[in-house]
Amino acid sequence: MTSPAASSIATTSVHVSALDGLVNVNSLFTIAVFVGLSLATPGQHSLEQRSSCDASADVAKKLLVFEVVSFSFFLFSSLVAQGLKLALNLLNSKDVDEIFRAHINIKVLRWGMMASAVGSVMGCLFLMLSMVNVIQIRLGLLSCGSESAVQAVATLVTLVSSALLVYISTAFYAFWH
Repeated sequence: MTSPAASSIATTSVHVSALDGLVNVNSLFTIAVFVGLSLATPGQHSLEQRSSCDASADVAKKLLVFEVVSFSFFLFSSLVAQGLKLALNLLNSKDVDEIFRAHINIKVLRWGMMASAVGSVMGCLFLMLSMVNVIQIRLGLLSCGSESAVQAVATLVTLVSSALLVYISTAFYAFWH
């Protein structure tokens, strides 16, 4: 049977690893936000041959808003995760004999990790919405019936929604068990 100290060591290192992973993924998504922002040029013509399929300035404005909101959620998530990691590392440094064992309120840690996960999910949703607008700017408006735009958006929404469903399910499972 494992001792409480050994269990705490494993738990703390798992939490730190999970927080590291969350921060790394948020960093990649933040890069995607800035790539999306670079694609938002006003007056750009879509690759569809009909001018009626060109996106209006409203679509570019929505893209910008969704990108900023997405960035804000990713930044929130990363800062919460970094704060939790900092707390774990500082608490670990107090006890030289038990370097991997942190004495932290598990409820605070769990709720902080959940807040960070919710921030990442919301960031992904707004990033997906901004990507829909990038697709409309580059491939043509969905309302125009651009086949390429419809296929791209359908693929994007299906894959991102499926991945988020798996992520949310595993996060809630880990939170409640």
